[in-house]
Amino acid sequence: MFTGIIEAVGRIENVAPDRDNRVFEISSLFSPKPGESIAVDGVCLTVKETRSGGFLADAVAETVGLTTLKNKRRGDPVNLERAMLASDRLGGHIVAGHIDETGKVLNIRTLPGSQVFEFGVSPEGSRLVVNKGSIAIDGISLTIAEVKGQRVVVSIIPFTVQNTTLKNRRIGDEVNIEFDIIGKYVARLTGR
Repeated sequence: MFTGIIEAVGRIENVAPDRDNRVFEISSLFSPKPGESIAVDGVCLTVKETRSGGFLADAVAETVGLTTLKNKRRGDPVNLERAMLASDRLGGHIVAGHIDETGKVLNIRTLPGSQVFEFGVSPEGSRLVVNKGSIAIDGISLTIAEVKGQRVVVSIIPFTVQNTTLKNRRIGDEVNIEFDIIGKYVARLTGR
């Protein structure tokens, strides 16, 4: 389980095939232990091996195909977060690291003191978002400012933009989306 508070921006150093799966070599400011869970752009991966200045993690074919990992190449930056400890503060919101879908960056506007991003979501996903609710985009816990049909609008402070991969995002980019777990359970229980 994660909080959506990004600890570091790492970099893809290598992507190697392993049958239908892929092995990612990722540089990092921290050294996780083998077996540890790491959210890589919001995707929960298990550390396979620690390397000097980074780690290796496997991603199965299904995970690769359903997330932006399918497009990752050497040199690409990625958001990194280690799994939270039970004694940690929950600074963002509960993030499982299980991507629900990918969406697209539809618009980016710069305002005094913030940047406003609009992300496109599926019709099914649009039922799981509410104004002032939470959403994880590439593993970043964000508060929804507005919902316009299948468009989710978030207003982001400069610190978050500069310390995550959001600073590299452009209109048309694909992003990983994880909807709020509480909203998913409510939708399931109410049959919506």
